[in-house]
Amino acid sequence: MNLVAWWGVGTPRSSTVQFHRVPISSAKGSPMADPKRVVVCGGGVIGVSTAYFLAEKGADVTLIEKSDVACAASGKAGGFLALDWCDGGPLEELARTSFNLHRSLSEELDGPRSYGYRALTTLSLTVAESEGSSSATSTLPSWVNGAARSCKTIGTPETTAQVHPRLFTRALIDRAVEKHGVKVEIAKLERLEVEEGRVGSVVLEGGRVLEADAVVLALGPWSSKLVLLSSLFRVYGLKAHSLVLEPREHSSITPHALSLTYYPSGRETPLVDLEVYPRPTGEVYLCGVGEVEEVPDDPEEIRSNPEWKELLRRVAKNVSSYLGEEVARVKAEQACFLPCTDDGVPVIGEVPGVKGCYVATGHNCWGILNGPATGAAVAELVVDGHSSIVALKRFSPARFLGLSRKA
Repeated sequence: MNLVAWWGVGTPRSSTVQFHRVPISSAKGSPMADPKRVVVCGGGVIGVSTAYFLAEKGADVTLIEKSDVACAASGKAGGFLALDWCDGGPLEELARTSFNLHRSLSEELDGPRSYGYRALTTLSLTVAESEGSSSATSTLPSWVNGAARSCKTIGTPETTAQVHPRLFTRALIDRAVEKHGVKVEIAKLERLEVEEGRVGSVVLEGGRVLEADAVVLALGPWSSKLVLLSSLFRVYGLKAHSLVLEPREHSSITPHALSLTYYPSGRETPLVDLEVYPRPTGEVYLCGVGEVEEVPDDPEEIRSNPEWKELLRRVAKNVSSYLGEEVARVKAEQACFLPCTDDGVPVIGEVPGVKGCYVATGHNCWGILNGPATGAAVAELVVDGHSSIVALKRFSPARFLGLSRKA
């Protein structure tokens, strides 16, 4: 099957969107006579997507990950996808292209069964703990029977979808390993060897050296722990907390993603950006974004803050009786760090002054959405010397050069 993209033609959010197929010939390619040796550092969705598309284009790829594939945000995120929510900003083309690549990949990878890809309706609503149960409305699903009001449809099955992020990331790397022989190594990156302005190898903990024609640094919030990158720009971690429930009556929970404005008891100022995502696996995922915190060296050390654990459990029971503690098992209480940049725009491109070294990081809350298009664009940049699937100029790390020189 030829990989295709679904290009949306329409206006944002509530407008009707029509799709037609456009082949992406540049996303794949014929095997190279002498495969380029590429080391991808980082086993999250950005690194895995890059490894997948590099392998599709014939590169000899090794993926390095310190802990495990999808061990951090790519395993603990919500997996929400939106076609047009980034319209009007620098992410518009990247987001639309990637949303459509997700649809294509769901066919390529048998996604609906393997990693929970599905289209869904997205609602915004207000929940106040002090108000008790709400009366049903035509737009409110029957299972949302808690203290909800002001329900609005903000996404349709044509414009919003979801994946299970850990299952998606692992399905992608499994296909890359099985089909193209991508090698995955669990090891800690120590440094890059750079000679005469060109990267030549990657040095792992213990002194092991991997020779490389190109290196891709997809380190997420750990990007700033590498001096090569931190000397150019800052990537900081915004801590997000999540709760995964297994409701006893999950078959009654329809595919509606919820975006909440939430009023805790005794508080006039609401909490915003709390989200509830039922999954085809029978789970229900709830999340909220907390504070900027120092990112630990080891992703296995990340823990959810106690106050967020308690808050998300309250959110669950106030949204739906199906999500109360008596009828829904807590499968996970977890946290991760979203990689953020000072200007709110991802950093994607060749590192200034270091030929053959590329970076892809800073995707904030849209990492799962924008993983495929980022990976395809970086693969083109590495192999072909330019990206045709998405224009990368606005994401270039070179945009920070003036700032770093003034600092």
